[in-house]
Amino acid sequence: QWQLVESGGGLVQPGGSLRLSCAASGVTSTYYDIAWFRQAPGKEREGVSCIRSSDGSTFYTDCVKGRFTISRDNAKNTVYLQMNSLKPEATAVYYCARYRGSVLYRSTWRDRAMYDYWGQGTQVTVSS
Repeated sequence: QWQLVESGGGLVQPGGSLRLSCAASGVTSTYYDIAWFRQAPGKEREGVSCIRSSDGSTFYTDCVKGRFTISRDNAKNTVYLQMNSLKPEATAVYYCARYRGSVLYRSTWRDRAMYDYWGQGTQVTVSS
């Protein structure tokens, strides 16, 4: 049984940084594509970034490009999201999820229906 556990959230001032972790257990995560989503109060859950297992390709939503970096450590079955220059609008619960398709594409990675396992989420609050 797959399980994803997020950690690393917290309260940070605008302009600060956080690194989120998504640890997979049960079965190795090496061969699965993983994405980060976030959900702010009153808003729909949206895709933030993802990483393809086959070649390490990454995709980002436009508003985080250049500030967020997704990476993975296969030996630790963990995917990371390094978030720099954080803005108040980044305040949300951040979730990681496992892509259930065979290959993650630029045109499909934001579709929540393409993910079958989700973590419980970690709160990120950007405020002074």
